[in-house]
Amino acid sequence: LYNKSNYPPYAGGGGFIMDGPLAKKLHKTSEMLELYPIDDVFLGMCLEVLKVSPIGHEGFKTFGIVKNKNSKMNKEPCFFRSMLVVHKLLPPELLQMWDLV
Repeated sequence: LYNKSNYPPYAGGGGFIMDGPLAKKLHKTSEMLELYPIDDVFLGMCLEVLKVSPIGHEGFKTFGIVKNKNSKMNKEPCFFRSMLVVHKLLPPELLQMWDLV
């Protein structure tokens, strides 16, 4: 389905941040490209057309976070303070995180 040997750089998974003007440009660009079935990669394809490169940020934990179950740190709001997107938390863990923050 993809005619190049490597995917373009793309923002993976659960979340990303962009400004409004870029969102509008992406919308227009998306209508010019053939839809690709992997949404992350399709976003990268649109960004490539616009000559915009995604930048990684430590606050995006799309593969989850490593927690020591016995650590008191897990119950401290500061543990979560620099995180913007966190995947792989179970519903009770999400509720606990939100109660802490």
